[in-house]
Amino acid sequence: MSISPFLRNPFTDLTGGLVSHQMLGACQKHEIRYMDCLEAYGLDRGKVKCAELFDDFHECQTKTKQFKRFAAMRKERDRQIAEGKLKGDEKYLNPRIDGF
Repeated sequence: MSISPFLRNPFTDLTGGLVSHQMLGACQKHEIRYMDCLEAYGLDRGKVKCAELFDDFHECQTKTKQFKRFAAMRKERDRQIAEGKLKGDEKYLNPRIDGF
């Protein structure tokens, strides 16, 4: 993982903001917390101290846990359909509005 450029010059300072998530909206809070932590501890110690914040930021970007949860729910629904527990219109019912 490389955060700072190998060679720093005015061009890298101007274009560094193009690869951030500050304009995309969804992950900007996670990214800024991670970058603030890195700034506080430095790059080397920050990788260890800020690992939890990086994991949150990475999950926000990739949504791997969310996809695994979705796949597990689909697998369970398919299992219940195969066993005959869900039939007809019950197969693909949406959760109740207050079900969360």
